Amino acid sequence: MTQRLRLATQLAFLGLNLWIGVRFVQWADGAAVARPTGIEGWLPIAGLMNLKAFIVTHRVPAVHATSMFILIAFLAISLLLKKSFCSWLCPIGTISEYLWKYGRIFLRKSIALPKWIDLPLRAIKYLLLAFFAFAIARMSADEIAAFMSSPFGTTADVRLLDFFRHLSNTAFAILLTLAVLSVFIQNFWCRYLCPYGALLGIVALASPARIRRDAEKCIDCAKCTKACPMRLPVATKPQIRSAECTLCLECVAVCPKAGALGVRMAAR
Repeated sequence: MTQRLRLATQLAFLGLNLWIGVRFVQWADGAAVARPTGIEGWLPIAGLMNLKAFIVTHRVPAVHATSMFILIAFLAISLLLKKSFCSWLCPIGTISEYLWKYGRIFLRKSIALPKWIDLPLRAIKYLLLAFFAFAIARMSADEIAAFMSSPFGTTADVRLLDFFRHLSNTAFAILLTLAVLSVFIQNFWCRYLCPYGALLGIVALASPARIRRDAEKCIDCAKCTKACPMRLPVATKPQIRSAECTLCLECVAVCPKAGALGVRMAAR
């Protein structure tokens, strides 16, 4: 039941993003439609910059303010319900998930990288996050406002559209490589490269929502660990506090013993 609900939520949010994308293309081409403000959900760096400026000045930014409010909403979701944005709402996460799921159907298995490769690769998304955070931290509120008001800043959304409309051979090769790797390796982009997911994961560490295992009811079948797309040791831990947990509930869905595994709200 939970996975059917999650799939419906994923598809609904994916459809919403496709609709926003179509409307944005129409607007960019000069059609008589309003610019969809939801497109700013695809400008997380602008959102982070504006959030820093807002914290310093206590004033809502004049340019791309919606990107900040969308970022705040997703941070709040992570604070309450762990990194559930990644597994329930993120369209990139949805595409990545079903690439490896269909890959598993056709290839019979997914590749699990050994720990000595997996751990360094997982650090990449945190390094990328640190790079963006450091660059933004060095900017003053006035510098951020000036950048946002510049021709580059005000047209960031259109530049993003043009990036995909006029995809270079290099960019196409990179995207194709990421897609192919996602077929063979579970959640390749989300697990190793997404700085947005890294930020949400850090915030999620403070969330009271956790996957908890009742040792008295658990029959030690380890199905929950095998089902976890983030390869977390659900079967051997009383609760999962990892920043990698997306609260997808796949572990709960496969648990054969009712009540042995579920989401609990707990104090830190």
